[in-house]
Amino acid sequence: MKKIVVLGSGMVGRVMAADLSRDFEVTAVDVSRANLDHLQKTPVKRLQADLAAAGAVRDIVAGYDLVIGAVPGSMGFAALAEVIAAGKDVVDISFFPEDAFRLDDAARKAGVTAVVDCGVAPGMSNMILGYHAARMTVARFECYVGGLPFRREFPFEYKAPFSPADVIEEYTRPARYVENGHVVVKPALSDVEHLEFPEVGTLEAFNSDGLRTLLGTMKVPNMIEKTLRYPGHGEHIRALRDSGFFDREEIEVAGARVRPLDVTSAVLFKHWRLHEDDDEFTVMRIVVAGEADGRPKRVEYGLFDRRDRKTGYSSMARTTGFPATAAARLVLAGKFARKGICPPEFIGADESSFRTVMDELAARNVVYHRTEE
Repeated sequence: MKKIVVLGSGMVGRVMAADLSRDFEVTAVDVSRANLDHLQKTPVKRLQADLAAAGAVRDIVAGYDLVIGAVPGSMGFAALAEVIAAGKDVVDISFFPEDAFRLDDAARKAGVTAVVDCGVAPGMSNMILGYHAARMTVARFECYVGGLPFRREFPFEYKAPFSPADVIEEYTRPARYVENGHVVVKPALSDVEHLEFPEVGTLEAFNSDGLRTLLGTMKVPNMIEKTLRYPGHGEHIRALRDSGFFDREEIEVAGARVRPLDVTSAVLFKHWRLHEDDDEFTVMRIVVAGEADGRPKRVEYGLFDRRDRKTGYSSMARTTGFPATAAARLVLAGKFARKGICPPEFIGADESSFRTVMDELAARNVVYHRTEE
């Protein structure tokens, strides 16, 4: 039986570990015993270790056939580099800010398949665009996506399925999109618009830096990704950001040197923490428009997913984790074997791989509804 190690046992990591344990021997690794204890009733083996320690990742992954990367974004790039140095195939969802293609040469030389950004968005959004870009001339790509609680609590009306620091990164990193063939950079949280969704009503959308690898791999003249929140959320976050609460430079407070970002993250964690019984949902709308066989073509995908009450898995864990576990199965079966850094659009370009991922998601009741004009 093939052996998989999952680096990180947070809300998404442990769902991936449990899902993969149905077919493989799986070990989950985390510095937190509490995180690992969520897997007590599964066949997953548990290893408590500090993955940030020098050499820890390379030593731990040595005995496995495939690695799943699910560490915080601040650790993701370094962890991926260690996995590649160990010569292990990997599927990663850590969404680190660094450019993954900096590791492409190393991965190719090591003969490693390294699937990165393999979540919901980035992830499935890339895969869907990759599929259509290989079959039509795409002129426009739009992605609107968000994960939200059903219960709205003032002032933020938001719960974070992962580290608040990683969420704040989305709110501070400049947003890049493509307009008429040129990359345009704007502040995150800018260009607010309101969209209607039949399941939840009106949501606001604002710029975020979610295109990532698509900026370099796709020759599409117009591409944009926006994050969805309840109306008014962006205004509250902009006030915090513009007042310096997300600053990374240390300031002195009562004789101690602290980063405002660290204090803010700690405070927001109390308000944003997604509890195991919180009902929440993931919503996404993707538009791919262009031309096929000399005729205009427009394809729209819609996703609305909510917490699975039977398993207890959060929607964000399901919609983020299951694309990665589907990709892991493709790699282990030798059905996707491209070497080097492989963002999901490369998987989507292959019809068989794309269909397999979509079928696996549907089997887990994560359904993308497609309409075409």
